[in-house]
Amino acid sequence: MFGSISSEVFTEFSTLLIFFLTVPLASLMTYNYIKKKGESRFYWSVGLWLFAFGVLIEVLFAFNIYSQILIKTYLFTVAILVAFLSLGSAALLKNKKFFMYYSIFLILSAIFVEYSLINSNVGNVLTNHVVFGILPTLVVISSSIMTFPAAAVLILTAVLSYRKTSSKKMLSIISGVVIVSIAGSLYIAHFPAFLYYSEFIGIFLLWLGFV
Repeated sequence: MFGSISSEVFTEFSTLLIFFLTVPLASLMTYNYIKKKGESRFYWSVGLWLFAFGVLIEVLFAFNIYSQILIKTYLFTVAILVAFLSLGSAALLKNKKFFMYYSIFLILSAIFVEYSLINSNVGNVLTNHVVFGILPTLVVISSSIMTFPAAAVLILTAVLSYRKTSSKKMLSIISGVVIVSIAGSLYIAHFPAFLYYSEFIGIFLLWLGFV
């Protein structure tokens, strides 16, 4: 019993901490975009706000507030935020043709993810107030089609950007974006135990890069 209570308190604290770290960071990124412009800042900004929204839903789950609408909204958010973060990184490559084709791929993937969620019964995938359950096969396939190529783009961009600039702050930003993105991919790939740890580490690295 005490173990269960301790686990519940830890989950509540973790999700609230990540949420309160993410909101000011997303606000800072939006401020930077308004002040300095740039495609990367725009897409990263949208991605971080989506991340904050996803963590807010995790907070609701931590307090045992759950419904089909919430879990499906959460799963869509987790997938789409990876897409936006990867678009921000892809914009750094300055390759308009690649960016256009990649954007079309992500739009079609998002439609597939939405279709899979509408036509699937997700059920209750919470265990001790943590998102920890087996998803319908169609949802796993559609989400993976979007998130794994996006994660690959993020990692590739991180390597190329660091080789080009050797900037430690840029490396921290790209690494944070990659880890935050992979956090969602890990859950989709049935490694949910790493979800909250990845989210915290990713946000910490982003703070190091932006501040």
